[in-house]
Amino acid sequence: MSTSLSTKSKRSFQITHELILLFVLIALVIFFASMSDNFLTTGNFINIIRQTAMLGIIAAGMTMVLLIGGIDLSVASNVALTSVVTGTLLSTGVDPVLAVLAGVATGVAVGTVNGLIVTKIGIPALITTLGMMTIVRGIGFVITDGYPVFGFPESIRWFGTGYLFGIPVPAIIMVIVFIIVWILLYKTYLGRYIYALGGNQEAARLSGVNTQRMQLLVIMTSGFLCSIAGMILLGRLNSGQPNALQAFELEVVTAVVLGGVSIFGGQGKLLGVVLGVMIMGVLANGLVILNVGEFYQMIITGLVLLIAVGMDRIYNRKKQS
Repeated sequence: MSTSLSTKSKRSFQITHELILLFVLIALVIFFASMSDNFLTTGNFINIIRQTAMLGIIAAGMTMVLLIGGIDLSVASNVALTSVVTGTLLSTGVDPVLAVLAGVATGVAVGTVNGLIVTKIGIPALITTLGMMTIVRGIGFVITDGYPVFGFPESIRWFGTGYLFGIPVPAIIMVIVFIIVWILLYKTYLGRYIYALGGNQEAARLSGVNTQRMQLLVIMTSGFLCSIAGMILLGRLNSGQPNALQAFELEVVTAVVLGGVSIFGGQGKLLGVVLGVMIMGVLANGLVILNVGEFYQMIITGLVLLIAVGMDRIYNRKKQS
């Protein structure tokens, strides 16, 4: 009986949390629409989903990483390096398919190194990815000597600025990624293992889950999704820039935690993350339309992160009590 009540309580929390996010999203849309006639337009809506695509794709990977009780602070650096590697190869005349594959391999390689350090050496994910964040960013600067990379086929811009059936390509890619991750989390045994690993790693190990392999697989998947975002970044900027997306990892973590995924692992729903991503996208776009300064935008983003983490902390304390 107690187990049944606990399960109902958890479901109630998730539904309530997602509904709250939906109300917040609607409230933001109404607020910005009332403040500017330029907000609630088809063109701006398309602009929001295009700009939100990279955040959503990276957040999908971060969701799985947080669910296993980890974190990946190297995601933004990984995206930038992927775009730099691909752009550099394209600028030297390498076949576009091979250049893109090399970029994807770069993203996966960064994720693999992160995963191996965490699982084999035992360094906590926070410290590992914090160190890799700097290393990976530095590699990008070394490759380009600190300058943007130009001079590759115009067709590469399709990833970042193209349309398919009237819908921005980045948005289509984001939706596909979310669908695949949803299937992985809720329709396969891997998803059950991910939640079990984040809930209680030792219990998961005793029940037969290869915890190290699962951690490595999830962190590698995050790296792979970073490489996909890197292709979009390259196409959007039409250049490979080693300094791109500085501090973007904080926006990713904010969106995921705001969506209800616990920083302690094992809790959260992908639907909440989708809403969290949309809230961040609408907020960023609305602030730009209202001509709010970049520094103030940084302050607001930081406050949202603190509020999201604080809510997560309060919920976990109530749960433990």
